Amino acid sequence: MEPLLNTQVLVLNRLWQPVNICSARRAIVLLCLGHAQVVNADNENNFSIHDIDSWTDASDCYTGEDVVHSISFYLRIPRVIVLSIFDRLPKKEVKFTRQNVFERDHYTCQYCNKRYDTKELNIDHVRPRDKGGKTTWENVVCSCIRCNSRKGNKHPQEVNMFPMKEPRAPRWRPFFMTARESAGHESWRHFLDLDHATVSVS
Repeated sequence: MEPLLNTQVLVLNRLWQPVNICSARRAIVLLCLGHAQVVNADNENNFSIHDIDSWTDASDCYTGEDVVHSISFYLRIPRVIVLSIFDRLPKKEVKFTRQNVFERDHYTCQYCNKRYDTKELNIDHVRPRDKGGKTTWENVVCSCIRCNSRKGNKHPQEVNMFPMKEPRAPRWRPFFMTARESAGHESWRHFLDLDHATVSVS
């Protein structure tokens, strides 16, 4: 039972926006306290909402193995829950890293507008460092190796190479970070796209 209680559960706020990932143990506690409800995919496009009583009833008819039980109840592990009150998104700055720059720019070279694998990408300082450019969100963009070499340490105006989008600090999307590192349940894809970036430009 212990491994099942550690199963990851996607948490939605009251507006059905993903805000976190918690353990099944925590999800069940929230469900029992009435602070959350289970979101269950009945089919590809329809969802049903369950409180603890209706989820217990639904679990009685479930034949899968991802269930926990005690003397008094038999409960299917929820995969997605929606909070009853919380309607905000956590605010936090995104750590400035090479990977997060790639994520922000969707692994797309900001000069030739082509998408590449990480090994084919580099970070370019729009205003070169040796000419006063800083290593900040507002001065770096994702660049393929070829474009990076072509631009060199020149200003965009000197080589007529300008970023496709003005570089900005991204917004934090906390659930994506963990989701990309874990094997999220298939039902999560209804609420977040695991194939896209973990951060987005505001």
